[in-house]
Amino acid sequence: MLQFIFRRSVGAVVTLFLLGAVTFFLFVAAPSDYASLACGKDCSPQRLHDIREALGLDQPLAQQFWNFMSGIVMGRDFPTGHCNAPCLGVSFYSGDPVWSTIMDRFPTTLTLTLGGAVVFLVVGVGAGMLAAYKRGSMVDKVATGASMVLSSFQIYFLGPIVLIIFVYSTGWMDNPQYHPITDDPIKWFTGLLLPTLVMATIFTAQYTRMARSSMIEQMAEEHVRTARAKGMSSKYVFFRYAWRGALIPIVTVLGIDISSMLGGAVVTEITFSLQGIGRLAVDGASHKDLPLTMGVMLFGAFFILIFNILTDIAYAYIDPRVRLS
Repeated sequence: MLQFIFRRSVGAVVTLFLLGAVTFFLFVAAPSDYASLACGKDCSPQRLHDIREALGLDQPLAQQFWNFMSGIVMGRDFPTGHCNAPCLGVSFYSGDPVWSTIMDRFPTTLTLTLGGAVVFLVVGVGAGMLAAYKRGSMVDKVATGASMVLSSFQIYFLGPIVLIIFVYSTGWMDNPQYHPITDDPIKWFTGLLLPTLVMATIFTAQYTRMARSSMIEQMAEEHVRTARAKGMSSKYVFFRYAWRGALIPIVTVLGIDISSMLGGAVVTEITFSLQGIGRLAVDGASHKDLPLTMGVMLFGAFFILIFNILTDIAYAYIDPRVRLS
């Protein structure tokens, strides 16, 4: 197992390096003038020359690439000061280091992701497993019907309805806003409760249907039928053999969903006007802030690779039939 984790970790580092190289050449070495974007409107030739020199754009392309990649590991010096590692550049729009800007927004996205994951895993997977165990009963019909209805909703449709009902009309809750948990745990919980539940509702429907279908497939497997033929009770077979195999596709999708949400829950954050990673990516693109856009891309790619590794490791513990090659 340790050897497998080491191989996957090395592969992730190589992948991040290649992704950083591709990102650099797509943005920095693109035909558009990188310095002009940093200089903005009404930029004088002297100001443009100073920016090109400050950003190192007057150096050879290979040297620029080295400065970019080494800055991630060792930090980098800019006219505004030293950028500590991991240095992803300095924002054209705000003038702040990209990494510190991302870290300021990350707690909002992290709270949404973890809170939503807890809800849709407990409720969604639990309801799907129960529906499969009670297949054909009223419980199965209600869970399946509810998941079909909820899966037709979208965050940008359900979100405004929830805001109108609970915030603007009744005033039962304040407008969603992130508060640090260290300052006020209650405000931290209530501030993101609505967007977390709305996002979790959409995912809950997906996981309910997926857990139900996966469990039904597992109940038809040979090892499950063999266990039943040996006289084991349906309840014992269900929880001892079937559920572990049913978790394989759920873990796969979960790794993708969580990594994507940590990289930026764009629709949720825009719908509820939250300042998270997703909103930051949109702001970077709208302001043509290339360092910020590049930083968010690499930040999101990092989580995708990390959760891919965690997903593969989870396979070996969930289902012993999965072999690591």
